[in-house]
Amino acid sequence: MPNTPSPLGLLLDVDGPIASPITRTISTPSIVTDLITLAGAHVPIAFITGRSADFIRDQVVAPLVAAGLPENFRMYGVCEKGAVWFPIGSDGMGTVVVDRAVALPLAVTDEVRQLVADSFAAEMFFDETKQAMISVEQRTDVSREAFQARQSEFNDAAFAILVRHGLGVRFENRESSDASGQIPFRLDATIISTDIESVTLDKDHAAKRALDFFAESGPLPRLWRSVGDSRSDYRMADHLHEAGYDVSHVDVRPADGVLDRPYPVIVIGDQIHDEAGATFLRYWVDKLALPA
Repeated sequence: MPNTPSPLGLLLDVDGPIASPITRTISTPSIVTDLITLAGAHVPIAFITGRSADFIRDQVVAPLVAAGLPENFRMYGVCEKGAVWFPIGSDGMGTVVVDRAVALPLAVTDEVRQLVADSFAAEMFFDETKQAMISVEQRTDVSREAFQARQSEFNDAAFAILVRHGLGVRFENRESSDASGQIPFRLDATIISTDIESVTLDKDHAAKRALDFFAESGPLPRLWRSVGDSRSDYRMADHLHEAGYDVSHVDVRPADGVLDRPYPVIVIGDQIHDEAGATFLRYWVDKLALPA
């Protein structure tokens, strides 16, 4: 690795800016080639996502490896919002580490899985690849409207399961404490899923883990960009800003509301999701005068 830092570092959410929320794959080819070009220029790139390690292996890392990653680069994955992490090398993902301390009890996981099978299988599926959190996701063969019409009912039923098992849980304006008065879990509803997760998991903590990893291999850039499509993705930039870096956050779904932050927030014109993500990556390939 070079002794001088790259002029840029990237913290990237996956669903939205990299993978299409419709196909759940990288459907814009330039995203793959531009990520490889930036990696070849020693830009540290971390994928900070709620997705599982299996998803990142199949839908992100495999296309990058197939297209030809360079020999020396800095790339890292933090999945399940900080519960799972791994390095990425030219031959794929390295050792996957799972923080079992934040996982939900197996009995709760099993009951939520059965709930989906019994009552919601027409609109959503239980993500069997998650290792610490629970995720229930919109089926790709049903419309977003059909999924969201049932999502509230699922959220209510899942909330009730955690309460019945004596777990402290919160969702929006509802809270139920455990026997010790604590609330260690939450429901987080997105446009394509509902996650059930430890309250200690979030993208600021995941960002810190990624930066700590990059710091082990050399100096860090002063200039960073974080990219995401949900309000929780701003926490990546929050961490960078609080740590003293020069950061801007790129919001690829600003219709949900651009947050007021002490750092710049960038919107890519009228583009959203992976279209905006592709434009962003190509901008930096051009700005750094890298061979496309």
